[in-house]
Amino acid sequence: MRFHSFCVWMTLLLVAACLVVAAGKDYYKILDVPRDASKSQIKKHYKKLSRVYHPDKNRDNKQAEAKFMEISDAYSVLVDDEQRSIYDQYGEEGLKQHNNGGGGGHPFHNPFDVFSHFFGGGFGGHGHQQEKRGPNLNIELEVTLEDLYNGASIDLDISKQVVCDHCHGSGARRSEDIVTCSVCQGQGVRMQRVQIAPGMVQQFQQTCDHCGGKGKTIKHVCTACDGKKLRRGNEQYTISVERGMQNGQTIVLEQEGDEYPDAIPGDVIFSLTTIPHLVYERQGNNLYTKQHISLVEALAGFEKTLVMLDGSVVKLERSGVVTQYGFVQKIKGAGMPIYESSSQGDLFVEYLVVFPDHVDSSVIEVLKKGAHFATADPPVTHQEL
Repeated sequence: MRFHSFCVWMTLLLVAACLVVAAGKDYYKILDVPRDASKSQIKKHYKKLSRVYHPDKNRDNKQAEAKFMEISDAYSVLVDDEQRSIYDQYGEEGLKQHNNGGGGGHPFHNPFDVFSHFFGGGFGGHGHQQEKRGPNLNIELEVTLEDLYNGASIDLDISKQVVCDHCHGSGARRSEDIVTCSVCQGQGVRMQRVQIAPGMVQQFQQTCDHCGGKGKTIKHVCTACDGKKLRRGNEQYTISVERGMQNGQTIVLEQEGDEYPDAIPGDVIFSLTTIPHLVYERQGNNLYTKQHISLVEALAGFEKTLVMLDGSVVKLERSGVVTQYGFVQKIKGAGMPIYESSSQGDLFVEYLVVFPDHVDSSVIEVLKKGAHFATADPPVTHQEL
Protein backbone atom coordinates (compact mmCIF):
# COMPACT_ATOMS: atom_id res chain seq x y z
CA MET A 1 0.00 0.00 0.00
CA ARG A 2 2.80 2.40 0.93
CA PHE A 3 4.69 1.51 -2.24
CA HIS A 4 1.55 2.17 -4.31
CA SER A 5 1.07 5.59 -2.67
CA PHE A 6 4.71 6.44 -3.31
CA CYS A 7 4.38 5.55 -7.00
CA VAL A 8 1.25 7.68 -7.35
CA TRP A 9 2.99 10.56 -5.60
CA MET A 10 6.04 10.31 -7.85
CA THR A 11 3.83 10.17 -10.95
CA LEU A 12 2.03 13.32 -9.90
CA LEU A 13 5.34 15.07 -9.31
CA LEU A 14 6.64 14.09 -12.73
CA VAL A 15 3.39 15.21 -14.40
CA ALA A 16 3.61 18.52 -12.57
CA ALA A 17 7.19 18.93 -13.75
CA CYS A 18 6.15 18.30 -17.33
CA LEU A 19 3.38 20.89 -17.03
CA VAL A 20 5.89 23.43 -15.73
CA VAL A 21 8.27 22.69 -18.59
CA ALA A 22 5.46 23.05 -21.10
CA ALA A 23 4.49 26.44 -19.71
CA GLY A 24 6.03 29.64 -21.01
CA LYS A 25 7.92 30.50 -24.18
CA ASP A 26 9.86 28.03 -26.28
CA TYR A 27 13.29 29.62 -26.45
CA TYR A 28 14.56 27.04 -28.93
CA LYS A 29 11.72 27.83 -31.30
CA ILE A 30 12.30 31.56 -30.89
CA LEU A 31 15.95 31.16 -31.99
CA ASP A 32 15.05 28.47 -34.54
CA VAL A 33 17.53 25.92 -33.19
CA PRO A 34 17.12 22.28 -32.10
CA ARG A 35 17.12 21.46 -28.40
CA ASP A 36 20.59 19.91 -28.64
CA ALA A 37 22.07 22.94 -30.42
CA SER A 38 25.66 23.85 -29.62
CA LYS A 39 26.61 27.25 -28.28
CA SER A 40 28.12 28.25 -31.61
CA GLN A 41 24.85 27.43 -33.38
CA ILE A 42 22.83 29.37 -30.78
CA LYS A 43 25.13 32.37 -31.14
CA LYS A 44 24.91 32.20 -34.92
CA HIS A 45 21.12 32.23 -34.98
CA TYR A 46 20.93 34.93 -32.34
CA LYS A 47 23.21 37.21 -34.29
CA LYS A 48 21.32 36.57 -37.50
CA LEU A 49 17.91 37.28 -35.96
CA SER A 50 19.06 40.18 -33.81
CA ARG A 51 20.36 41.95 -36.87
CA VAL A 52 16.99 41.59 -38.58
CA TYR A 53 14.94 42.85 -35.65
CA HIS A 54 17.36 45.36 -34.15
CA PRO A 55 15.56 48.58 -33.14
CA ASP A 56 18.04 50.70 -35.07
CA LYS A 57 16.88 49.05 -38.28
CA ASN A 58 13.19 49.07 -37.31
CA ARG A 59 12.54 52.51 -35.90
CA ASP A 60 9.03 53.06 -34.47
CA ASN A 61 8.24 49.38 -35.06
CA LYS A 62 6.94 48.05 -31.75
CA GLN A 63 6.54 44.50 -33.05
CA ALA A 64 10.18 44.34 -34.16
CA GLU A 65 11.27 45.81 -30.82
CA ALA A 66 9.29 43.18 -28.91
CA LYS A 67 10.73 40.43 -31.13
CA PHE A 68 14.25 41.72 -30.51
CA MET A 69 13.70 41.61 -26.75
CA GLU A 70 12.29 38.10 -27.03
CA ILE A 71 15.31 36.93 -29.03
CA SER A 72 17.69 38.50 -26.51
CA ASP A 73 15.92 36.84 -23.58
CA ALA A 74 16.08 33.46 -25.29
CA TYR A 75 19.76 33.86 -26.11
CA SER A 76 20.74 34.98 -22.60
CA VAL A 77 19.22 31.81 -21.20
CA LEU A 78 20.38 29.24 -23.75
CA VAL A 79 23.96 30.48 -23.90
CA ASP A 80 24.38 30.15 -20.13
CA ASP A 81 25.00 26.58 -18.97
CA GLU A 82 23.21 26.88 -15.64
CA GLN A 83 20.26 28.88 -16.96
CA ARG A 84 19.82 26.51 -19.89
CA SER A 85 19.88 23.48 -17.66
CA ILE A 86 17.15 24.94 -15.44
CA TYR A 87 15.08 25.99 -18.44
CA ASP A 88 15.36 22.54 -20.04
CA GLN A 89 14.01 20.95 -16.87
CA TYR A 90 11.44 23.46 -15.68
CA GLY A 91 10.67 25.83 -18.53
CA GLU A 92 10.35 29.60 -18.42
CA GLU A 93 8.19 29.75 -15.30
CA GLY A 94 10.59 27.54 -13.37
CA LEU A 95 13.48 29.69 -14.50
CA LYS A 96 11.70 32.83 -13.28
CA GLN A 97 11.13 31.28 -9.87
CA HIS A 98 14.77 30.30 -9.66
CA ASN A 99 16.01 33.77 -10.60
CA ASN A 100 13.57 35.52 -8.29
CA GLY A 101 14.93 33.40 -5.50
CA GLY A 102 18.40 34.78 -6.14
CA GLY A 103 19.69 31.49 -7.46
CA GLY A 104 20.31 30.10 -3.99
CA GLY A 105 18.63 27.05 -2.48
CA HIS A 106 15.49 25.74 -4.15
CA PRO A 107 12.72 28.36 -4.10
CA PHE A 108 10.49 25.95 -5.98
CA HIS A 109 10.10 22.20 -5.43
CA ASN A 110 12.26 20.13 -7.75
CA PRO A 111 10.65 16.68 -8.31
CA PHE A 112 13.93 15.30 -9.66
CA ASP A 113 15.62 16.03 -6.33
CA VAL A 114 13.06 13.74 -4.72
CA PHE A 115 13.76 11.06 -7.31
CA SER A 116 17.49 11.44 -6.68
CA HIS A 117 16.95 11.26 -2.90
CA PHE A 118 15.23 7.87 -3.15
CA PHE A 119 17.22 6.20 -5.92
CA GLY A 120 20.58 8.03 -5.94
CA GLY A 121 22.18 9.93 -8.79
CA GLY A 122 20.75 13.10 -10.21
CA PHE A 123 20.09 15.10 -13.30
CA GLY A 124 23.03 17.31 -14.19
CA GLY A 125 22.94 20.24 -16.54
CA HIS A 126 25.04 21.03 -19.55
CA GLY A 127 28.67 20.70 -18.50
CA HIS A 128 30.98 23.54 -19.42
CA GLN A 129 33.44 22.67 -22.14
CA GLN A 130 35.88 24.72 -24.12
CA GLU A 131 34.74 24.90 -27.73
CA LYS A 132 37.12 25.02 -30.64
CA ARG A 133 37.52 28.27 -32.52
CA GLY A 134 37.81 28.78 -36.25
CA PRO A 135 40.40 31.03 -37.94
CA ASN A 136 39.89 34.77 -38.33
CA LEU A 137 38.91 36.25 -41.67
CA ASN A 138 41.08 39.27 -42.62
CA ILE A 139 39.67 41.75 -45.14
CA GLU A 140 41.25 44.94 -46.49
CA LEU A 141 38.63 47.71 -46.52
CA GLU A 142 39.34 50.68 -48.81
CA VAL A 143 38.07 54.02 -47.48
CA THR A 144 38.33 57.58 -48.73
CA LEU A 145 39.86 60.45 -46.79
CA GLU A 146 36.35 61.90 -46.64
CA ASP A 147 35.17 58.71 -44.88
CA LEU A 148 37.83 59.12 -42.22
CA TYR A 149 37.17 62.86 -41.87
CA ASN A 150 33.37 62.70 -41.60
CA GLY A 151 32.73 59.11 -40.49
CA ALA A 152 30.81 56.70 -42.70
CA SER A 153 28.59 53.61 -42.77
CA ILE A 154 29.71 51.15 -45.43
CA ASP A 155 27.46 48.28 -46.54
CA LEU A 156 29.31 45.09 -47.47
CA ASP A 157 28.30 41.69 -48.78
CA ILE A 158 30.72 38.99 -47.60
CA SER A 159 30.85 35.48 -49.01
CA LYS A 160 31.81 32.94 -46.38
CA GLN A 161 31.33 29.38 -45.20
CA VAL A 162 28.12 28.88 -43.19
CA VAL A 163 26.55 25.95 -41.39
CA CYS A 164 23.70 24.42 -43.38
CA ASP A 165 20.48 25.93 -42.05
CA HIS A 166 18.48 22.90 -43.17
CA CYS A 167 20.23 20.24 -41.08
CA HIS A 168 21.81 22.68 -38.57
CA GLY A 169 25.22 21.20 -39.28
CA SER A 170 24.33 17.58 -38.56
CA GLY A 171 24.63 16.46 -42.18
CA ALA A 172 21.53 14.28 -41.79
CA ARG A 173 18.18 14.57 -43.56
CA ARG A 174 16.38 14.25 -40.22
CA SER A 175 17.51 13.78 -36.66
CA GLU A 176 16.24 10.19 -36.78
CA ASP A 177 18.79 9.47 -39.51
CA ILE A 178 21.66 9.87 -37.03
CA VAL A 179 22.25 6.45 -35.48
CA THR A 180 24.82 4.82 -33.23
CA CYS A 181 27.76 3.34 -35.12
CA SER A 182 27.27 -0.41 -35.41
CA VAL A 183 31.01 -1.08 -35.57
CA CYS A 184 32.22 0.69 -32.42
CA GLN A 185 28.85 0.78 -30.64
CA GLY A 186 29.06 4.53 -30.24
CA GLN A 187 32.48 4.54 -28.56
CA GLY A 188 34.30 6.12 -31.47
CA VAL A 189 37.22 3.72 -31.03
CA ARG A 190 37.87 0.04 -31.70
CA MET A 191 40.20 -2.42 -30.03
CA GLN A 192 42.60 -4.15 -32.38
CA ARG A 193 44.59 -7.32 -31.64
CA VAL A 194 47.86 -7.93 -33.48
CA GLN A 195 50.02 -11.03 -33.12
CA ILE A 196 53.60 -9.82 -32.78
CA ALA A 197 55.12 -13.26 -32.12
CA PRO A 198 53.96 -16.85 -31.65
CA GLY A 199 51.85 -16.82 -28.54
CA MET A 200 52.21 -13.05 -28.10
CA VAL A 201 49.29 -10.74 -28.97
CA GLN A 202 49.31 -6.98 -28.56
CA GLN A 203 46.06 -5.12 -28.09
CA PHE A 204 45.73 -1.42 -28.94
CA GLN A 205 43.00 1.14 -29.45
CA GLN A 206 42.41 3.05 -32.68
CA THR A 207 39.82 5.45 -34.05
CA CYS A 208 36.85 3.76 -35.63
CA ASP A 209 37.23 4.10 -39.39
CA HIS A 210 33.52 3.51 -39.96
CA CYS A 211 32.28 6.62 -38.12
CA GLY A 212 35.51 8.61 -38.03
CA GLY A 213 35.62 8.49 -34.24
CA LYS A 214 32.28 10.26 -33.79
CA GLY A 215 30.34 7.22 -32.59
CA LYS A 216 27.47 8.14 -34.94
CA THR A 217 26.67 7.43 -38.56
CA ILE A 218 24.11 8.93 -40.92
CA LYS A 219 21.59 6.77 -42.77
CA HIS A 220 20.30 9.49 -45.09
CA VAL A 221 22.26 12.67 -45.72
CA CYS A 222 20.82 16.18 -45.87
CA THR A 223 19.63 16.99 -49.39
CA ALA A 224 20.48 20.69 -49.01
CA CYS A 225 24.20 20.26 -48.33
CA ASP A 226 24.68 16.63 -49.49
CA GLY A 227 25.82 15.70 -46.00
CA LYS A 228 28.72 18.18 -46.02
CA LYS A 229 27.15 20.16 -43.13
CA LEU A 230 28.39 23.39 -44.72
CA ARG A 231 27.66 25.59 -47.70
CA ARG A 232 28.69 28.92 -49.16
CA GLY A 233 26.56 31.84 -48.13
CA ASN A 234 26.49 35.62 -48.25
CA GLU A 235 26.10 37.84 -45.20
CA GLN A 236 25.41 41.56 -45.36
CA TYR A 237 27.08 43.86 -42.84
CA THR A 238 27.15 47.58 -42.15
CA ILE A 239 30.61 48.72 -41.10
CA SER A 240 30.82 51.93 -39.06
CA VAL A 241 33.94 53.99 -39.81
CA GLU A 242 34.34 56.56 -37.05
CA ARG A 243 35.71 60.08 -37.47
CA GLY A 244 39.45 60.29 -37.16
CA MET A 245 40.24 56.61 -37.62
CA GLN A 246 43.75 55.99 -38.90
CA ASN A 247 45.01 54.19 -41.97
CA GLY A 248 45.68 50.56 -40.97
CA GLN A 249 43.31 50.69 -37.99
CA THR A 250 41.14 47.60 -37.62
CA ILE A 251 37.41 47.10 -37.12
CA VAL A 252 36.47 43.71 -35.66
CA LEU A 253 33.21 41.81 -36.06
CA GLU A 254 33.42 39.16 -33.36
CA GLN A 255 32.59 35.56 -34.30
CA GLU A 256 31.41 36.46 -37.81
CA GLY A 257 34.05 34.47 -39.70
CA ASP A 258 33.68 31.12 -41.47
CA GLU A 259 31.33 28.82 -39.58
CA TYR A 260 31.93 25.22 -38.54
CA PRO A 261 29.50 22.64 -37.10
CA ASP A 262 31.51 22.05 -33.90
CA ALA A 263 33.46 25.27 -33.46
CA ILE A 264 32.97 28.92 -32.65
CA PRO A 265 33.51 31.11 -35.73
CA GLY A 266 36.58 33.32 -35.79
CA ASP A 267 36.39 37.09 -36.15
CA VAL A 268 36.11 39.16 -39.31
CA ILE A 269 38.87 41.78 -39.10
CA PHE A 270 38.71 44.77 -41.44
CA SER A 271 41.95 46.71 -41.99
CA LEU A 272 41.38 50.26 -43.22
CA THR A 273 43.33 51.30 -46.32
CA THR A 274 43.05 54.94 -47.35
CA ILE A 275 42.63 55.73 -51.04
CA PRO A 276 45.06 58.56 -52.05
CA HIS A 277 43.33 61.96 -52.24
CA LEU A 278 43.79 64.43 -55.09
CA VAL A 279 44.05 67.52 -52.87
CA TYR A 280 44.98 66.52 -49.33
CA GLU A 281 47.62 64.29 -47.78
CA ARG A 282 47.21 63.06 -44.24
CA GLN A 283 50.11 62.82 -41.80
CA GLY A 284 48.94 61.72 -38.40
CA ASN A 285 46.17 64.10 -37.37
CA ASN A 286 47.34 66.88 -39.72
CA LEU A 287 46.41 67.64 -43.31
CA TYR A 288 48.82 68.91 -45.95
CA THR A 289 47.99 70.51 -49.29
CA LYS A 290 49.67 72.61 -51.98
CA GLN A 291 48.26 75.86 -53.34
CA HIS A 292 49.46 77.49 -56.58
CA ILE A 293 49.62 81.28 -56.70
CA SER A 294 50.72 83.68 -59.43
CA LEU A 295 53.79 85.90 -59.25
CA VAL A 296 51.58 88.93 -58.77
CA GLU A 297 49.76 87.23 -55.89
CA ALA A 298 53.08 86.29 -54.34
CA LEU A 299 54.21 89.93 -54.46
CA ALA A 300 50.96 91.79 -53.80
CA GLY A 301 49.04 89.36 -51.63
CA PHE A 302 45.80 87.48 -52.20
CA GLU A 303 42.58 86.09 -50.75
CA LYS A 304 41.51 82.55 -51.65
CA THR A 305 39.16 79.85 -50.37
CA LEU A 306 39.87 76.18 -49.84
CA VAL A 307 37.08 73.58 -49.75
CA MET A 308 37.58 71.11 -46.91
CA LEU A 309 36.70 67.40 -46.79
CA ASP A 310 33.32 68.07 -45.19
CA GLY A 311 32.35 70.77 -47.71
CA SER A 312 33.17 73.67 -45.41
CA VAL A 313 35.34 76.56 -46.66
CA VAL A 314 38.61 77.81 -45.19
CA LYS A 315 39.79 81.33 -46.08
CA LEU A 316 43.42 81.72 -47.17
CA GLU A 317 44.76 85.28 -46.93
CA ARG A 318 48.16 86.91 -47.38
CA SER A 319 48.45 90.67 -47.44
CA GLY A 320 51.23 93.18 -46.84
CA VAL A 321 53.96 90.53 -47.22
CA VAL A 322 55.70 88.71 -50.03
CA THR A 323 54.92 85.01 -50.18
CA GLN A 324 58.10 83.10 -50.94
CA TYR A 325 58.07 79.96 -53.05
CA GLY A 326 57.57 76.97 -50.71
CA PHE A 327 56.25 79.06 -47.82
CA VAL A 328 54.02 76.93 -45.53
CA GLN A 329 51.07 78.48 -43.76
CA LYS A 330 49.65 76.76 -40.69
CA ILE A 331 45.90 76.90 -40.01
CA LYS A 332 45.29 75.64 -36.51
CA GLY A 333 42.41 73.25 -35.87
CA ALA A 334 41.55 72.72 -39.56
CA GLY A 335 43.12 69.26 -39.87
CA MET A 336 41.78 65.75 -39.29
CA PRO A 337 39.41 64.99 -36.41
CA ILE A 338 41.27 63.21 -33.62
CA TYR A 339 39.83 59.73 -33.04
CA GLU A 340 37.54 59.56 -30.01
CA SER A 341 38.17 63.23 -29.25
CA SER A 342 36.47 66.55 -29.96
CA SER A 343 39.76 68.13 -31.08
CA GLN A 344 41.25 68.39 -34.56
CA GLY A 345 44.74 68.50 -35.99
CA ASP A 346 46.13 71.36 -38.08
CA LEU A 347 46.10 72.20 -41.78
CA PHE A 348 49.38 73.07 -43.53
CA VAL A 349 49.24 74.88 -46.88
CA GLU A 350 52.41 75.06 -49.00
CA TYR A 351 52.41 77.85 -51.59
CA LEU A 352 53.96 77.25 -55.00
CA VAL A 353 54.57 80.38 -57.10
CA VAL A 354 53.78 79.93 -60.79
CA PHE A 355 56.14 82.10 -62.85
CA PRO A 356 54.97 83.54 -66.18
CA ASP A 357 56.33 82.19 -69.46
CA HIS A 358 56.97 85.68 -70.88
CA VAL A 359 57.36 89.16 -69.39
CA ASP A 360 57.24 92.45 -71.42
CA SER A 361 60.38 94.56 -71.44
CA SER A 362 58.51 97.47 -69.85
CA VAL A 363 57.54 95.30 -66.92
CA ILE A 364 61.14 94.13 -66.57
CA GLU A 365 62.33 97.73 -66.34
CA VAL A 366 59.81 98.44 -63.60
CA LEU A 367 60.90 95.32 -61.72
CA LYS A 368 64.57 96.34 -62.04
CA LYS A 369 63.85 99.75 -60.60
CA GLY A 370 61.91 98.17 -57.77
CA ALA A 371 64.72 95.72 -57.08
CA HIS A 372 67.32 98.55 -57.12
CA PHE A 373 65.26 100.57 -54.71
CA ALA A 374 64.81 97.61 -52.39
CA THR A 375 68.55 96.87 -52.27
CA ALA A 376 69.84 100.48 -52.13
CA ASP A 377 71.55 101.70 -48.98
CA PRO A 378 69.16 103.60 -46.71
CA PRO A 379 69.87 107.30 -46.22
CA VAL A 380 72.20 108.22 -43.38
CA THR A 381 70.40 109.79 -40.48
CA HIS A 382 71.66 111.26 -37.32
CA GLN A 383 71.16 109.21 -34.23
CA GLU A 384 71.43 110.39 -30.69
CA LEU A 385 73.89 108.40 -28.75
